[in-house]
Amino acid sequence: MPVRYVESSKLPTQWAVFDMHGFEDVENDKEHLVLSLGDISNGEPVLARVHSECLTGDALFSMRCDCGAQLQAALKKIAEEGRGALLYLRQEGRGIGLLNKIKAYKLQDEGADTVEANERLGFGADMRDYSICKVMLDHLNIHQVRLMTNNPRKVDALSNQRIDVVERIPLQTGKNPHNAKYLATKAGKLGHLMDEGSHK
Repeated sequence: MPVRYVESSKLPTQWAVFDMHGFEDVENDKEHLVLSLGDISNGEPVLARVHSECLTGDALFSMRCDCGAQLQAALKKIAEEGRGALLYLRQEGRGIGLLNKIKAYKLQDEGADTVEANERLGFGADMRDYSICKVMLDHLNIHQVRLMTNNPRKVDALSNQRIDVVERIPLQTGKNPHNAKYLATKAGKLGHLMDEGSHK
C-alpha cells in the first residue's frame, strides 16, 4: 500500500489540542490525516473513529447527512476521554467524489435514495476503501481500537487488516427532518446499525 507518513503538528480545536499526522497516498494523490490525543501507543485499546471526508456535512453544515455531527461528536468523545485517534480519509461521497456527489444529490432531490442515486450514476452503493487505515494505525503503533461507528463494514475492514476491534461504540447523532430518509436507507440498504432511541 503506497501510503507514506509526511509530518505531524499541533491542531488546537474547541475540544482539545490534538496532534495532527499527515499521510500521502501516492497512488491516487490523496492526502489523509489522523488526529490523535494522549498516549495512544501504550498498547491499550484506543478510542477511534474512521471518518470519511464530507465537505458538505463537515465544513458546510449540511443537514442532508449526519457526517458533520458525527465528526464533532467523535472529537468531543476523544477529548473527554483524553486519549484517542480520528482517521480522516479523503474519500468524499462514499468514494465517488464531490462533483459526483452533487449529481447524486440532484437525483435525490428528484426522489432517489442515496443508494439508488449512486447506482444510477454507475457507481456502487459504497466505493470507500479502508485498506489505507492499516499503514496509518501501524505508524502510530495502534493495534487495538474501540471503534466509534454504526457501520459493520468498517469493523470488518479493520478486522480483516488484523486490527483488533475490541468494541464497537455507536455514534448516532444529528438526526433531523432533512436526513431521515438518508439514515433509514443507511440502515435498510447498507446495514448500518441504527437504534432509533439513541439519536439526539
